Amino acid sequence: MRQKRSDPRSTEQLIQFALNEADDDAAWEPVMVLHFRATSEVLETAKRLCIGAAPRERKLGADILGQLGVPDRAFPDECFHTLARMVTDETDSEVLESIGIAFGHLHDIRAVELLAPLRHHISADVRLGVVHGISRQEDALAISVLIELSRDEDDDVRDWATFGLGSMIETDSPEIREALVARLADTNGDAKGEALVGLARRKDDRVLDPLLDELTSENVGLLAVEAAEDLGDPRLVPALMALKDGWRDEEDTHTKRLDSALLSCSPKGGS
Repeated sequence: MRQKRSDPRSTEQLIQFALNEADDDAAWEPVMVLHFRATSEVLETAKRLCIGAAPRERKLGADILGQLGVPDRAFPDECFHTLARMVTDETDSEVLESIGIAFGHLHDIRAVELLAPLRHHISADVRLGVVHGISRQEDALAISVLIELSRDEDDDVRDWATFGLGSMIETDSPEIREALVARLADTNGDAKGEALVGLARRKDDRVLDPLLDELTSENVGLLAVEAAEDLGDPRLVPALMALKDGWRDEEDTHTKRLDSALLSCSPKGGS
């Protein structure tokens, strides 16, 4: 963090590096520097990029505005309004995805109505940007869009939309639960795992049998163990104990999560 704050390069030098660097990871490094710098000069430069002729310029502008000022946000209203003006006229898929992600970082409820029409966009990347942009919002429209995108044909869109419904909001409703139940049969293991967690957090009994099946399968993921911890049902203890025997050589984060799940599910831990 200190190194980024003290980077000697000018704002324009950082912009040119980000625009011309072919490696995405390397190109993101100067963007992070600009996030920390967060001066009015950076804001105005980003706003100029957002109306640039080249999609790469507009994408960079959105990427900068999305996290301008970390850990404390800088110029949030100016960032929002610039992105709001962009989203109505933008046609490039990569730029639209970045706008969606930027809105998600701003966590502004006003973005939901702007992004909702893009849930039908032909590009899965844009639809994924919509998911990132509206997740964590308890708004009825946001939840409706996430429910719809949890049925998306794209694996990543379904996965992240299910995560948004299951774990990123506190709202509970029959519609949310039914959307999560539908994902229990998903061929995408991550989407299924997020559904398990979401239902377990809501103490929905329909999760018990699928969760037992998952915990006794050949390849048990951390999401299933997390769901067991959230559900806290003693009937899961035998499966968790058997898993503990097989996970002795797993990395520490896995075994700690498993121990937490066992504590939660044991009669003593749940009392």
